Amino acid sequence: MSTIKENLNTVLSQIREAETLSNRKKNSVRLLAVSKFHEISEIEQAILQGQIYFGENRVQEAYTKFTELTKKYPDIKLHIIGQLQTNKVKKACEIATCIESVDRLELIKEIEKRASQLNKTIEIYFEYHTGEESKSGFTSYEDLQEAVKYCAEGNCPHINPCGLMTMAPFTQDTDLIRESFRTLVKVQKQLSTEFPNVLLNELSMGMSGDYKIAIQEGSTQVRVGTAIFGERNYNKQ
Repeated sequence: MSTIKENLNTVLSQIREAETLSNRKKNSVRLLAVSKFHEISEIEQAILQGQIYFGENRVQEAYTKFTELTKKYPDIKLHIIGQLQTNKVKKACEIATCIESVDRLELIKEIEKRASQLNKTIEIYFEYHTGEESKSGFTSYEDLQEAVKYCAEGNCPHINPCGLMTMAPFTQDTDLIRESFRTLVKVQKQLSTEFPNVLLNELSMGMSGDYKIAIQEGSTQVRVGTAIFGERNYNKQ
């Protein structure tokens, strides 16, 4: 069986190769190692190889693991990438540096409230629905536009909007996957024109099965879990 070290090196090598083939600058794409359902000891193996950025879907699970890990490794960064309930925002803000799954204005207001209480700045990505029916995200451009405008007007001093996130359809049709990513790029350009004071430079798109396509289409961050940590043991939950 491949080790986490070997898997991590393989994924990073493939990302750098995809950058080169896409005429992208070296190291222009960040790897977010998705560690949901994996043990602290497994995450620690990745940290010891230099991996800094991690993604978790479930706040309670992330809180249990990363409260300990961030004390031991203060340089690591945790992104919340799963759909976030309002009543979980407090704990999310305590442990995370970034919340990528921002899909409604109500959530932005709650993040600002909790981050203010912590005297902490939280990065956010606006999640936009581009094709995966079962996933969350803003489903209309108008609602997304309203949320970005709310931030642009200075209502959120403890929030730093950084970019957009999406999930492509779960399909073997690469044309559909590619169109999903291109949609997000178009939305990014449109929002950047409308709200030049909000820097939405980051595009979090691409996972284990489609991150090479995502890099071709302009992704600045890919979210990879299984290819690094192996299959998840759901029975532990």
